[in-house]
Amino acid sequence: MATRNPYIRLLRPANIVTSVADALAGIAIAGYFSKNYVELSGMAPVVFAVICSAALYAGGIVFNDVFDASLDAVERPERPIPSGQVSIGKASLLALGYLIVGIIAGFLVNGITGYLAVMIAGFVLLYDRFTKHNVILGPITMGLCRGLNLLVGISIVPLALYEWVQLAVIPLIYIFAITLISQGEVHGGGKSKLYTAAILYLLVGMALIRFAWDKGNVLMAIVFIIGFLFMIARPLLRAMKTPSGPNIGKAVKTGVIGIILLDAAWAAASGEWILAGIIVILLPLSLWLGARFAVT
Repeated sequence: MATRNPYIRLLRPANIVTSVADALAGIAIAGYFSKNYVELSGMAPVVFAVICSAALYAGGIVFNDVFDASLDAVERPERPIPSGQVSIGKASLLALGYLIVGIIAGFLVNGITGYLAVMIAGFVLLYDRFTKHNVILGPITMGLCRGLNLLVGISIVPLALYEWVQLAVIPLIYIFAITLISQGEVHGGGKSKLYTAAILYLLVGMALIRFAWDKGNVLMAIVFIIGFLFMIARPLLRAMKTPSGPNIGKAVKTGVIGIILLDAAWAAASGEWILAGIIVILLPLSLWLGARFAVT
């Protein structure tokens, strides 16, 4: 049974699907297909960029559980490491292996992507080991990982990276919001962080609209943007009304999976409606996996 396999549970596959969406969104922003770069370089850079993003995320997720093993033994004893199904040593080797694969895949795209992969690996370890439980540094570090993840896709066209590097701020803001919410996931929390997250969500939506406007693709993107905001707003409003652990957990889970619609909106705003459709197809897959494996 896949759902009983501790190594698959350790990877949280629904989350990894969202990292693939990040890479595809970045590739759409770079215009890799619309500007015919693919005719010069082929599909290999796309495949390696996706592998890079997914492997780095997988390594980060596993290291998260490695460093949280003692805490999970109290709060989530059913997880693979505290339950004894996977040893800390094996989990550490698995996580390190994924990070190495991610970095190698990055350099197979190009040198810039490789250095971005190294940076992501560094911030992943910084977050998992040191900043995760800090109210401010934790969300910032995690947000940087996601922002750089978007840049992994954009860097498939190095010149596009110089043009759009500032877009990494948007995933940073969004993940900052989700990480703020998640700090009350186990025991519940106050409403102030939830209201702050709601404001940050609105800022992300406004930034998407502005990007689509500047690119001349508002009509194409607005459906995706509305769908994205609707998906993440409902559980957050429920948590704001009753900030219990389960409600906050649902808001976090939906926020994480909602990244797929955020990425589809990026692609649509860039005029890449085919890539936007491919990214949207990842949503039911992530939801299906999220119903069978832990997301947070």
